[in-house]
Amino acid sequence: MKRKLGFLSKVNDVPLRYKVLLVYVTCVLIPIVLLNVLFLNRISQNIKTKEYQNLEISMSRASKEINELIEGVVGISHVISTDKSMYEALDSVYPNSSVYYNAYLTLLKDKVAHYMPVNAQLEQITVITDNPTIQSGGNYFLLDTTMTSSEWYHKVMTSKEKIVLYAYRSTSVNYYPYAVPHLSVFMRLNTFDDTNVYTKILKVDISLHEMLDVIVQEKGFLKLYIVNAENQIILESDKEDITIQEEDYPLFSSDQLDSKRVSFQEPIGQASYLKGWRMVGIAEGNGMSQELKKSRDFVMLLAATCTIVTTLLIFIILRSYNYRVKRLSRHMKQVKNGKFDLLILDEGRDEIGELIRDFNRMTAKINSLINDVYKLELQKKDLELERIRAELNVLQSQMNPHFLFNTLNAILVVCTRNQYTEVTEIIKSLAKIMRRLLSWQEDIVTLREEILFTEMYLKIEKFRFGDKFNYSITIDETVMDYCIPKMSIQPLVENAILHGVESRIGPGTVAVSVVRAAEAELSISVEDDGEGMDEETLRALLVPAEGGAPLSAKKSGVGIANVRRRLRLYFDEEPGGTERL
Repeated sequence: MKRKLGFLSKVNDVPLRYKVLLVYVTCVLIPIVLLNVLFLNRISQNIKTKEYQNLEISMSRASKEINELIEGVVGISHVISTDKSMYEALDSVYPNSSVYYNAYLTLLKDKVAHYMPVNAQLEQITVITDNPTIQSGGNYFLLDTTMTSSEWYHKVMTSKEKIVLYAYRSTSVNYYPYAVPHLSVFMRLNTFDDTNVYTKILKVDISLHEMLDVIVQEKGFLKLYIVNAENQIILESDKEDITIQEEDYPLFSSDQLDSKRVSFQEPIGQASYLKGWRMVGIAEGNGMSQELKKSRDFVMLLAATCTIVTTLLIFIILRSYNYRVKRLSRHMKQVKNGKFDLLILDEGRDEIGELIRDFNRMTAKINSLINDVYKLELQKKDLELERIRAELNVLQSQMNPHFLFNTLNAILVVCTRNQYTEVTEIIKSLAKIMRRLLSWQEDIVTLREEILFTEMYLKIEKFRFGDKFNYSITIDETVMDYCIPKMSIQPLVENAILHGVESRIGPGTVAVSVVRAAEAELSISVEDDGEGMDEETLRALLVPAEGGAPLSAKKSGVGIANVRRRLRLYFDEEPGGTERL
């Protein structure tokens, strides 16, 4: 046969399973993986773009709210700074404290106090003056040496700006030695030229808790810092406890801007007092990571589902072809070796199924032909041998068993005539045993019959061993009519004599005991006082070898294993107890 050369011939040489596997990898698996990778990459880019926009919005929102909060405080400061009557009251000289307190209650108290309840962003409003007749208390304080030596006082007095936004820390008596943070708007009250007798400073403390609430709201998106013009971190969203600080404001370092995470910097406002103040945001990464993880999990689940489904489908199809082809090939080899068994399986309705059906028809036809011309002759020879074997068995079964009884009776007459009393009794027992064995057609007998049979056997053994052997039988009379399989006790007694009494140097004893164990159960015990045997020999007696008889059966013909087998057949369970040999 001429063989074609080229790529097609090489493909024909490749086994079917590898062809299907190659098609699966190149046409299914690789495209699925490639498409899902591209899909995941595109989704990741879209998520990053969307999350970046959300972070920008979050940053702008927080910066705008902080700016509005500060501008609101500055606006209140402007209103207070334009109240001329307050200027005049602060520049007045009070002869005593009573006069001042009266002026405080009528003029000064409500000038600033009414702003506090309606403006949550205000922490405290304080007016400071060097008028010595002013009594410190409420919202008005006399400028003392502690204030003049403070950082904020130096900052306010040296600044050319009318409004100063300054963050500082002051030591509180309640929290000593810790420092309490403050962020305040300072204004020098010099709006009216005719009321500048004394130095007057307005200090409005901004609520840092309100500012912290603003940046904490964006904590899920950004880690926010409020940084002043001196590059100090005034607030950060990760530190929510701002009441007490042990150290000075930390400096914001560029090292805190992780190159692996998105970061933003945006000015808080355009006013001169906000110059240098900025909001810094660093992406937490949780939101973006979670979205990316969800997308990745979804794509991986989709890819795994597609891969598993296609793999299972390819596996089922490949197994359908490969299994049947292998079975067909194996049966064809058996036909070559002379075995013409039919290929039994669900062959299907495809081309391979049709091929299997044709193979079975061919095999059946060949097998039929061989049986007709060859195996038929062998069968005739086997039938002839069986016929001859059956004839021999019939001849053997025709032997008269009375020959044995006639012989025993002749011996019995001689022994009786010569008064051999012991021999006479033994021969009588032997004759009874033989007659019982030949006439015992029933498989189930009463315990009374089985004990009688066993006792005749023990008498023969007693005659055989003499004083070396003794026996005892203990029977519960209420169970004598119980039924058991015949020959259930005698083989055990024979085994006890064979392995116990004969192996003993001195006299030996066999004890048979039958008692009621339960309502419908018997406990039959056969014991001897021999030397016993090791576990291996006992196991050989109790458990027959595979395909053969046990040790006791090989020696006596009826052994312990036969008793166990018959009990299991009759009672459909394993007999309990342990034979002591």
